Amino acid sequence: MLPVAILAGGLATRLHPITETIPKALVDVAGRPFVVRQLDLLREQGVGRVVLCVGHLGEQIRSEVGDGRRFGVEVAYSFDGPRLLGTAGALRRALPLLGNRFFVFYGDSYLPIDFGAVEKAFAACGKPALMTVLKNGGQWDRSNVAFSGGVLLKYDKRHPAAGMTYIDYGLSVLSGDVLGGAETGGAADLADLYGPLSERGLLAGYEVLERFYEIGSHAGLRDTIEYFRKMEEP
Repeated sequence: MLPVAILAGGLATRLHPITETIPKALVDVAGRPFVVRQLDLLREQGVGRVVLCVGHLGEQIRSEVGDGRRFGVEVAYSFDGPRLLGTAGALRRALPLLGNRFFVFYGDSYLPIDFGAVEKAFAACGKPALMTVLKNGGQWDRSNVAFSGGVLLKYDKRHPAAGMTYIDYGLSVLSGDVLGGAETGGAADLADLYGPLSERGLLAGYEVLERFYEIGSHAGLRDTIEYFRKMEEP
Protein backbone atom coordinates (compact mmCIF):
# COMPACT_ATOMS: atom_id res chain seq x y z
CA MET A 1 0.00 0.00 0.00
CA LEU A 2 1.25 3.48 -0.84
CA PRO A 3 2.32 5.78 2.01
CA VAL A 4 -0.17 8.37 3.23
CA ALA A 5 0.36 12.07 3.87
CA ILE A 6 -2.04 13.67 6.35
CA LEU A 7 -2.23 17.45 6.11
CA ALA A 8 -2.55 18.53 9.74
CA GLY A 9 -0.84 21.91 9.87
CA GLY A 10 -3.74 24.36 9.88
CA LEU A 11 -4.78 26.81 12.60
CA ALA A 12 -8.27 25.28 13.08
CA THR A 13 -9.86 28.63 13.88
CA ARG A 14 -13.37 27.35 13.08
CA LEU A 15 -13.14 25.00 16.06
CA HIS A 16 -12.33 27.67 18.63
CA PRO A 17 -12.42 27.62 21.61
CA ILE A 18 -11.61 23.87 21.50
CA THR A 19 -8.49 24.39 19.39
CA GLU A 20 -7.11 27.46 21.11
CA THR A 21 -4.64 25.30 23.07
CA ILE A 22 -4.59 21.96 21.21
CA PRO A 23 -4.28 21.12 17.50
CA LYS A 24 -7.29 19.81 15.62
CA ALA A 25 -5.66 16.38 15.34
CA LEU A 26 -5.94 15.94 19.12
CA VAL A 27 -9.59 16.93 19.48
CA ASP A 28 -11.43 14.24 21.43
CA VAL A 29 -13.84 12.27 19.24
CA ALA A 30 -15.92 9.81 21.26
CA GLY A 31 -13.11 9.16 23.71
CA ARG A 32 -10.05 9.13 21.41
CA PRO A 33 -7.93 11.82 19.74
CA PHE A 34 -9.04 12.27 16.15
CA VAL A 35 -5.61 11.50 14.70
CA VAL A 36 -5.71 8.12 16.47
CA ARG A 37 -9.04 7.43 14.78
CA GLN A 38 -7.37 8.19 11.45
CA LEU A 39 -4.38 5.95 12.18
CA ASP A 40 -6.69 3.10 13.20
CA LEU A 41 -8.49 3.42 9.86
CA LEU A 42 -5.23 3.44 7.89
CA ARG A 43 -3.87 0.40 9.71
CA GLU A 44 -7.10 -1.48 8.97
CA GLN A 45 -6.70 -0.52 5.30
CA GLY A 46 -3.22 -2.03 5.19
CA VAL A 47 -1.28 1.24 5.17
CA GLY A 48 2.15 0.85 6.76
CA ARG A 49 3.64 4.34 6.58
CA VAL A 50 2.11 7.73 7.41
CA VAL A 51 3.69 11.17 7.16
CA LEU A 52 2.02 13.83 9.29
CA CYS A 53 2.49 17.29 7.79
CA VAL A 54 2.19 19.52 10.82
CA GLY A 55 2.59 23.14 11.74
CA HIS A 56 0.64 24.96 14.43
CA LEU A 57 1.05 23.09 17.76
CA GLY A 58 2.55 20.19 15.84
CA GLU A 59 4.85 19.15 18.68
CA GLN A 60 1.77 18.17 20.67
CA ILE A 61 0.82 15.74 17.91
CA ARG A 62 4.30 14.20 17.88
CA SER A 63 4.22 13.85 21.67
CA GLU A 64 0.90 11.98 21.48
CA VAL A 65 1.54 9.77 18.45
CA GLY A 66 5.31 9.24 18.59
CA ASP A 67 6.65 6.89 15.95
CA GLY A 68 3.21 5.30 15.53
CA ARG A 69 4.36 1.88 16.69
CA ARG A 70 1.67 1.52 19.34
CA PHE A 71 -0.96 2.22 16.66
CA GLY A 72 0.44 -0.36 14.26
CA VAL A 73 1.85 2.06 11.65
CA GLU A 74 5.13 3.86 11.05
CA VAL A 75 4.73 7.62 11.50
CA ALA A 76 7.14 10.34 10.38
CA TYR A 77 6.74 14.12 10.65
CA SER A 78 7.25 17.04 8.30
CA PHE A 79 7.02 20.48 9.94
CA ASP A 80 6.06 23.62 8.05
CA GLY A 81 8.70 25.71 9.78
CA PRO A 82 8.33 29.35 10.85
CA ARG A 83 5.39 30.03 8.50
CA LEU A 84 2.52 27.96 7.17
CA LEU A 85 3.23 26.54 3.73
CA GLY A 86 -0.32 25.69 2.61
CA THR A 87 -1.37 22.19 1.60
CA ALA A 88 0.72 21.89 -1.58
CA GLY A 89 3.73 23.57 0.02
CA ALA A 90 3.57 21.20 2.99
CA LEU A 91 3.49 18.19 0.66
CA ARG A 92 6.43 19.53 -1.34
CA ARG A 93 8.47 19.75 1.87
CA ALA A 94 7.43 16.21 2.86
CA LEU A 95 8.39 14.57 -0.47
CA PRO A 96 11.70 13.12 0.80
CA LEU A 97 9.65 11.18 3.39
CA LEU A 98 6.93 10.10 0.97
CA GLY A 99 8.59 9.01 -2.25
CA ASN A 100 7.11 9.72 -5.66
CA ARG A 101 3.60 8.23 -5.26
CA PHE A 102 1.38 8.60 -2.23
CA PHE A 103 -2.10 9.13 -0.86
CA VAL A 104 -2.98 12.48 0.67
CA PHE A 105 -5.92 13.63 2.74
CA TYR A 106 -6.74 16.29 5.29
CA GLY A 107 -6.14 16.23 9.01
CA ASP A 108 -9.80 16.89 9.77
CA SER A 109 -11.21 14.11 7.52
CA TYR A 110 -12.33 10.56 8.23
CA LEU A 111 -12.87 8.64 5.00
CA PRO A 112 -14.40 5.16 5.44
CA ILE A 113 -13.64 3.83 1.94
CA ASP A 114 -11.47 1.14 0.33
CA PHE A 115 -8.01 2.68 -0.09
CA GLY A 116 -6.81 -0.39 -2.00
CA ALA A 117 -9.43 0.12 -4.71
CA VAL A 118 -8.40 3.76 -5.04
CA GLU A 119 -4.74 2.77 -5.37
CA LYS A 120 -5.59 0.25 -8.12
CA ALA A 121 -7.58 2.90 -9.99
CA PHE A 122 -4.61 5.26 -9.82
CA ALA A 123 -2.23 2.60 -11.12
CA ALA A 124 -4.58 1.92 -14.04
CA CYS A 125 -5.44 5.52 -14.97
CA GLY A 126 -2.11 6.49 -16.53
CA LYS A 127 -2.31 10.00 -15.07
CA PRO A 128 -0.11 11.68 -12.45
CA ALA A 129 -2.98 12.49 -10.08
CA LEU A 130 -6.31 11.02 -9.03
CA MET A 131 -9.06 12.65 -6.98
CA THR A 132 -11.87 10.77 -5.25
CA VAL A 133 -15.25 12.44 -5.81
CA LEU A 134 -18.71 12.14 -4.28
CA LYS A 135 -22.03 13.12 -5.87
CA ASN A 136 -22.91 16.00 -3.65
CA GLY A 137 -25.63 18.21 -5.11
CA GLY A 138 -24.64 20.93 -2.65
CA GLN A 139 -25.40 18.75 0.39
CA TRP A 140 -22.08 18.77 2.23
CA ASP A 141 -20.45 21.85 0.75
CA ARG A 142 -20.42 23.67 -2.58
CA SER A 143 -20.03 21.17 -5.40
CA ASN A 144 -16.76 21.84 -7.22
CA VAL A 145 -16.26 18.93 -9.66
CA ALA A 146 -17.73 18.11 -13.06
CA PHE A 147 -17.63 14.31 -13.35
CA SER A 148 -19.38 12.23 -16.00
CA GLY A 149 -18.99 8.74 -17.40
CA GLY A 150 -16.22 7.96 -14.98
CA VAL A 151 -14.17 10.95 -16.17
CA LEU A 152 -13.25 14.02 -14.14
CA LEU A 153 -13.92 16.86 -16.54
CA LYS A 154 -13.12 19.89 -14.40
CA TYR A 155 -12.29 20.86 -10.83
CA ASP A 156 -12.61 24.43 -9.59
CA LYS A 157 -12.88 25.15 -5.89
CA ARG A 158 -12.54 28.89 -6.31
CA HIS A 159 -15.27 29.39 -8.93
CA PRO A 160 -17.56 26.33 -9.04
CA ALA A 161 -19.91 26.27 -12.03
CA ALA A 162 -23.59 25.33 -12.20
CA GLY A 163 -22.87 22.03 -13.95
CA MET A 164 -20.72 20.77 -11.11
CA THR A 165 -22.65 18.24 -9.03
CA TYR A 166 -19.73 16.39 -7.42
CA ILE A 167 -17.38 17.38 -4.63
CA ASP A 168 -13.76 16.57 -3.85
CA TYR A 169 -14.16 13.72 -1.34
CA GLY A 170 -10.84 14.50 0.28
CA LEU A 171 -8.61 11.56 -0.68
CA SER A 172 -6.21 11.89 -3.60
CA VAL A 173 -3.26 9.98 -4.99
CA LEU A 174 -0.39 12.01 -6.40
CA SER A 175 2.88 11.60 -8.18
CA GLY A 176 5.39 13.92 -6.56
CA ASP A 177 6.29 15.36 -9.95
CA VAL A 178 3.04 17.36 -10.07
CA LEU A 179 4.17 19.41 -7.06
CA GLY A 180 7.18 20.86 -8.85
CA GLY A 181 10.74 20.92 -7.57
CA ALA A 182 12.14 22.39 -4.40
CA GLU A 183 12.90 25.60 -6.30
CA THR A 184 9.14 26.21 -6.58
CA GLY A 185 9.19 27.04 -2.86
CA GLY A 186 6.77 29.16 -0.90
CA ALA A 187 3.22 28.60 0.23
CA ALA A 188 0.78 26.95 -2.17
CA ASP A 189 -2.63 25.32 -2.01
CA LEU A 190 -3.63 21.97 -3.51
CA ALA A 191 -6.81 23.52 -4.90
CA ASP A 192 -4.64 25.71 -7.11
CA LEU A 193 -2.80 22.62 -8.34
CA TYR A 194 -5.82 20.45 -9.07
CA GLY A 195 -7.59 23.02 -11.24
CA PRO A 196 -4.87 23.28 -13.93
CA LEU A 197 -4.32 19.50 -13.82
CA SER A 198 -8.01 18.94 -14.56
CA GLU A 199 -7.95 21.42 -17.45
CA ARG A 200 -4.98 19.57 -18.99
CA GLY A 201 -6.67 16.18 -18.63
CA LEU A 202 -4.12 15.02 -16.06
CA LEU A 203 -6.45 14.55 -13.09
CA ALA A 204 -8.30 11.22 -12.94
CA GLY A 205 -11.52 10.80 -10.98
CA TYR A 206 -12.73 7.93 -8.81
CA GLU A 207 -16.32 8.01 -7.59
CA VAL A 208 -17.08 6.91 -4.05
CA LEU A 209 -20.54 6.40 -2.60
CA GLU A 210 -19.91 6.67 1.16
CA ARG A 211 -20.23 10.04 2.84
CA PHE A 212 -17.18 11.54 4.49
CA TYR A 213 -16.89 12.76 8.07
CA GLU A 214 -14.95 15.83 9.15
CA ILE A 215 -14.17 17.80 12.27
CA GLY A 216 -13.36 21.09 10.58
CA SER A 217 -16.46 22.72 12.08
CA HIS A 218 -18.50 22.28 15.24
CA ALA A 219 -21.36 20.77 13.24
CA GLY A 220 -18.99 18.34 11.54
CA LEU A 221 -17.46 17.39 14.87
CA ARG A 222 -20.90 16.59 16.29
CA ASP A 223 -21.73 14.39 13.29
CA THR A 224 -18.40 12.57 13.56
CA ILE A 225 -18.79 11.93 17.28
CA GLU A 226 -22.27 10.52 16.63
CA TYR A 227 -20.90 8.28 13.85
CA PHE A 228 -18.35 6.70 16.18
CA ARG A 229 -20.78 6.37 19.06
CA LYS A 230 -23.16 4.42 16.84
CA MET A 231 -20.31 2.33 15.41
CA GLU A 232 -19.11 1.37 18.87
CA GLU A 233 -22.45 0.70 20.54
CA PRO A 234 -22.44 -2.73 22.23
